[in-house]
Order: sequence, then C-alpha cells, then structure tokens
Amino acid sequence: MSLALDYSGFKTLMLAALLPPAPLLALAAWGGWRLKRGRRAGGWMLAAALVLLWLSSTEVAAEWLSRAAGLPPALGPEEVVALRGQPHGAVLVLGGGVRRWVRPFGQGRPNAITGDRLAYGVWLSRRSGWPLAFSGGIGWTAGELREPEASIVARVAEQDYGLPLRWAEGRSRDTRENAANTVPLLAQAGVRHILLVTHEEHMRRAMRAFEAEAVPLGISVRAAPVGLRPQELFDFDVWCPSTAGFERVRYLVYEALARWAGR
Repeated sequence: MSLALDYSGFKTLMLAALLPPAPLLALAAWGGWRLKRGRRAGGWMLAAALVLLWLSSTEVAAEWLSRAAGLPPALGPEEVVALRGQPHGAVLVLGGGVRRWVRPFGQGRPNAITGDRLAYGVWLSRRSGWPLAFSGGIGWTAGELREPEASIVARVAEQDYGLPLRWAEGRSRDTRENAANTVPLLAQAGVRHILLVTHEEHMRRAMRAFEAEAVPLGISVRAAPVGLRPQELFDFDVWCPSTAGFERVRYLVYEALARWAGR
C-alpha cells in the first residue's frame, strides 16, 4: 500500500480509539471489571465514566471545552462593510467535508460544516467586495471521494449563490496543506489580506498554519469564524444530551488532537 493509504488507515484507527465515546466506554468497562473482582475503586471508575459519557453529549461540555481552547473574536458586520474599497483582499473558505452523492441533486454536495462556511464566505464576499476563494481537496480519511471538495463547492457557489469562486485549490488533504498550497496561489495573484473562514473550533489551528505561510510573504490573515454564539450555561437543556452537543464535543476533541499532532 502507498504511504497515503497507510497514514489514512492509521488516522482512522486512532480517531476511532481517541474520540468520544470510545475512551469513556473503555473506562466504564475497566471499572466494571475491577468492581466485579471486588475492588471498590472500580465502582468509582464506572461512575466517573458514566458521568463523563453524559457530559460528553451535552452543549455545556462543548462550551467549556471551547472556552478553554480560546474563542476567536467575532467579526462584526460593520467591520466587514469597512473592508469595502480596500484593495488586494480575498475571502478564503476552508473545506470541512462533502458528500460524494446526494440523490435529490444528482451530484456531490457540501456537508453541513462546509455548507455553513460557504454561506458565510459568500455573505462576507458580497459585503466586503472581496473575491471568494476555497481550499479543500480529498482528505486523508475521505477515500470514497472521487472529486475534490473544491470542485463540488465551485459548482455550488456558482449555481446556488451566483458567485463563482475566483480561486479553487483542490489538492490539500489537511489544514497544513490548505495553507501551504493556497497562500502562494493568492500571493501570486497580488492578494495581501485574507479573511479566513472556518468554524470557531478549527480557527486556532487554521490561523497557526496560515500565519506561518502568509507572514513571510507579507500577507495578513484575519479570522472570520463561523459558529460563534453566546451560550447560557445555566439553561436546563444545555445539560441534557443532544446530537448537537455530542458532535461539537467530538469536533473539539478532534481539533485538540490535530493541534497536538501538528496537522
């Protein structure tokens, strides 16, 4: 097998083992085994695993993790309008996944993450007057794809939003490659300012990668995060398990692992 396939399989295996709920289920099983053997500590391990399993599916845990990671500042509408007329800028949307085939459309479509980013990128482009760019290829764990994310998003941007992409980079497999492949492309076109569009959970890692590539070329990068929202930690429903809470917690843990791995 090729190196890419080896890395893809390794990454898939590690994520399955490290992302919730797998570690907590393993802790619960270990605690149950120790409890069965008459060790009281096993009961505490089992109880802790069950409590953490509950919390890992809640919005309140996601909010705690998000705040601990450091929330990027929101970009206000007045700040976006102030960009109009400033030259040499671009709105750059980062891919977050696509669906290979969606039956009602008869073609590939952005998933929810990429769809949210694209919608915000279009909004920013129209209000700032800056052209729109997109970066995303076929990710390490997206072996089922036959068409890069950039090709699918370019079609959707033109057909659904009436706003063709100025640049579409479709070779990147991760965030670090997004930066390495896209920044030189924009620099060659004379871009000196980038509005970087991705989710708040991903922004810290994305800014690290893009600033490393952009600063030596004299290009500024400004965060334009998607998903920022005030969250009341004392509302009853944020303490209850939900699909949104579970997905967000997994995403935050994934981003923490990715930052540690340097990808």
